Order: sequence, then C-alpha cells, then structure tokens
Amino acid sequence: MTIHIGAKPGEIAETVLLPGDPYRARWAAETFLDDPEPVNKVRGMLGYTGTWNGQRVTIHGSGMGMPSLSIYVNELIRDYGVKTLIRIGSAGGMQPQVGLRDVVIAMTASAISTPSRTIFRELNFAPCADWRLLQAAVKAAEAENVTTHVGGIFSSDTFYDERPDLNEQMTRHGILAVEMETAELYTLAARYGVRALSILTVSDHLQTGEELPAQDREKSFADMVQIALKAAFP
Repeated sequence: MTIHIGAKPGEIAETVLLPGDPYRARWAAETFLDDPEPVNKVRGMLGYTGTWNGQRVTIHGSGMGMPSLSIYVNELIRDYGVKTLIRIGSAGGMQPQVGLRDVVIAMTASAISTPSRTIFRELNFAPCADWRLLQAAVKAAEAENVTTHVGGIFSSDTFYDERPDLNEQMTRHGILAVEMETAELYTLAARYGVRALSILTVSDHLQTGEELPAQDREKSFADMVQIALKAAFP
C-alpha cells in the first residue's frame, strides 16, 4: 500500500494499462478482463486486476495531466514492481490525414515541460516508446484492421490551449496528435528501465474542429484496448 494506491502486495500485475479516467478503467476491466477484482479506490482513482487470455493484467486510472500520471507510475513501478505500462487514452488530431476514430501509436512525445524537467535542467531529453511494444502494437492494429498512425505526439500542460502559433509549428513538423500524459510516462520508463507505450484514440481534431460523438466513443476505445492487450502479450 502506498499513499495513493491501496492495493496489497501481489494485487497489481506486472502489466498495467493506464486510462486517464478511472471510470474508463472500470469499463475496460469489466469489458475485457476475466474475473476483474477492484484493487484501488483511494481518492476515487479506480484500479482492477484480472486476466486476459490467461495473463494477469491491471487496468488503473492515471488522472489528467503529467503530474497526476507521474504519481501513479512512480508508485506502480517502485512499490509494486510493474514492468510494462501502456497508456490508453484520447487525443486531438493535428494532421489532415489523422481522422476521428483513428489510432495513434506514439513513437516519441514532445513537451514544453514535464515533472521531470527539474532533473534534466538544460537538457532537452527526448522520451520515446519501447520498440518491441510499439512493433507489437502496430502488428495488432493491422490485424484488427484499424487505421493507425505511428510517429511523434505532443504532451501538453494545458487542456484549454491558447497557442495557435505553437500548434502551427507542431503541425508543420509532423506532430500527429496532442494529449497530456505520454512524455512523462516515457521519461519515467526510461529512468526505471521498464517498458512503456502510448496508444491513443483520436476523439477530436484541432484543425477541423470535429469531435467524436459520445455514443461512438466506446467502440473506438474498444479497438485501442484490444491493441494494447495484444501488444503486451503478443
């Protein structure tokens, strides 16, 4: 048990899927895992452990933004021995070829700042995904016939952005999508020597203003969870 996670030793699997929304964690666990058991509800951040194809998996919320994710990932790795972490979340598309419902697999994650910036000081550290996880996720997406894009994303500190000039430059430089957590996830994975990947569903688009209707989101997110599980256990 830690300050933010109430699970007992052994209740969290070595592989953890990390949606930001704790209720999405519950939905994913109840939808995809066999015999999911609640392992955390501290501060309303829900976590469940069950099995998928006989493999133990925990699905645990991470909250919104890099500071929140950093708390849970640090504790999951240091105190519970987690070895593989896969973020499953939503993102805003930034390129014309990236459509609603598409899946973005983040090879790299750019950021203006992260909770780890105080460690690096003047160094612009370039966090990236685990190659074997990324490779397995691409293969899984192809098998699921899901339109997928692989490349760089942007992890933002703000949800309500007021930097159209920055968005223009990111689009110009090929950034596929924007979200709020991956850069810190990849940095922590590098620090602790574990595996991490971010698989994202495009729920809205910064260039077109389109948004995925609420009733369509569940099916699209289901594709993402299937890809994540198949990547973790190829």
